[in-house]
Amino acid sequence: MARAVRIGTRSVRWRGRSVTVGLVAAALTVVLGVLAIGGGDYPMSTADVLRTLTGGGTVAENFIVGELRLPRLVTALGVGAALALSGAILQSLVRNPLGSPDVLGVTQGASTGALIVVVAGGGTLLLSGAALLGGLATGLLLWTVAGRHGVHGYRLVLVGIGTTAILTGVNGWLLTRAPLMDAARAVLWLTGSLDGRDWAQAVPLLGLLALLTPVVAGTARALSLIELGDDTATALGVPVSLVRQLLLGAAVLLAAGAAAAAGPVSFVALVAPHLARRLTRAPGPNLAAATGTGAVLLLAADLAAQRTIEGHQLPVGVVTGLIGGTYLVWLLAARRRAARI
Repeated sequence: MARAVRIGTRSVRWRGRSVTVGLVAAALTVVLGVLAIGGGDYPMSTADVLRTLTGGGTVAENFIVGELRLPRLVTALGVGAALALSGAILQSLVRNPLGSPDVLGVTQGASTGALIVVVAGGGTLLLSGAALLGGLATGLLLWTVAGRHGVHGYRLVLVGIGTTAILTGVNGWLLTRAPLMDAARAVLWLTGSLDGRDWAQAVPLLGLLALLTPVVAGTARALSLIELGDDTATALGVPVSLVRQLLLGAAVLLAAGAAAAAGPVSFVALVAPHLARRLTRAPGPNLAAATGTGAVLLLAADLAAQRTIEGHQLPVGVVTGLIGGTYLVWLLAARRRAARI
């Protein structure tokens, strides 16, 4: 049941179950974060982790936590949150459960930008910048082809699927043009990986989230009304075209920024909003719940990627692919059984 709290002339509606989901996500973030920082070749107890985070660690502990493990943790949370928020926005905008940056080609566009840099022999920072530009260029293409007169569901999804197919072919060709060592590095990046991430990737992503989250939050009510239909939203005073274009731009920026930080991590943007809706059992975009769910999901996946095989780290994209693919198969099977009943 939704409750309303009045603050001055404004009222804020909240649901008890949504608040519970948010609190559980925060608790899981703390627990998983301590486990992620405390593990590895230099194990640390929970007390050591907390002492180091509060400034009381040794020189070695401060370096390991502050320069190696904490940046990876922050990047994982930022990438998961950005992808999930992007997916939740797109699924609501196009009113289609397949509306995610993976399906619409934004992550493939980021991959194309990164691969161009790899073929040209560029460094890691240049690769991240090219990935961001590639994702933005793909988003601009989607808007130009499918959304100039309104971002409509199936048209945008179909254009996105076609764009993804084209860019996949281009990316395969670029890989064949790269030197062997650079191609191997590119394949790892294309899988989606948090290995070796530092503050150079974490800080820009956090800045992007800090910039775009208030924008998305400010248009959340309008997005909920757009889900009811354009005519209804227009009648209630929502500038539908402006809101759609603003949110589409925010979603593309979030997805491209996440890809620039960690590569095209699969399925988080698609699965996290679905999980959030099932957990909260609330209608509407569920933007906050989806963001928290995505952050926890990617952090848990990265922890599994580090610990599953002794002495070897999997790319986090492999784990998210397994989780996301399994969940989607289960969801489709459950809906098919429900349809038969």
